[in-house]
Amino acid sequence: MTEGSSAPEGGGRPVLQAVAAVVLVVGVMGGLWAQHKFAAHKDASGRPAACSNSENHLPARYVSGARLCTALNRSDLPALLGTPKEEIETANGSGEWITLAGGTKIAAPEATVSLETYSVKLSASYDDISVAETGELMSDARKTTVLGHPAVVYSSPTISIKFNLGGGKAHTGPGGTARCVLVSKHRKDDGDGSFEVAVWRQDDVPPDDTALLRVAEQVLQTVPGWSAH
Repeated sequence: MTEGSSAPEGGGRPVLQAVAAVVLVVGVMGGLWAQHKFAAHKDASGRPAACSNSENHLPARYVSGARLCTALNRSDLPALLGTPKEEIETANGSGEWITLAGGTKIAAPEATVSLETYSVKLSASYDDISVAETGELMSDARKTTVLGHPAVVYSSPTISIKFNLGGGKAHTGPGGTARCVLVSKHRKDDGDGSFEVAVWRQDDVPPDDTALLRVAEQVLQTVPGWSAH
């Protein structure tokens, strides 16, 4: 599952490196799989898709996949991505747990929407790792700010999943590159939660960072748990 991922250089923190490899690579793959399994397509009238949500297995103190989907499934998203004539075709949210090798469980709510050109995933992280620490694990991370909050922009490989509708089998392989921005929930990067927006294209062309940050700035301030301070 991790083929094509870049391992962090240097000594670093071995535990954090292992966590990053699982969350950053598998996280994008999970969004693609959920898109196939739980997607709600726009209806025959041509109206954009409403959010379709899988079961939420997270306590109320965590933001749900349904709430993330509501924040992401907005009418101006195509324009924010630079494709104003397109419509959101699928939208879904899920609230699950990620179990690490040592048995620790981390809440992993996420939502994914897809258009003809782009797919966008919004997720929340509760791993107690600051954005700065996560950025240290990635060779291409670029520090920035989003709405005054510490953030890092980086690339992540995606995994292409092709479904054989006749035979019922799925085939996986390397996909394109997603551009991601990880943003601290608070202006102080204290490790008390973060949000991530990932954008990738259906034609495997690298996404535009300007569009990525434009989406993040508009969407994140509407997510439950986002702090203006």
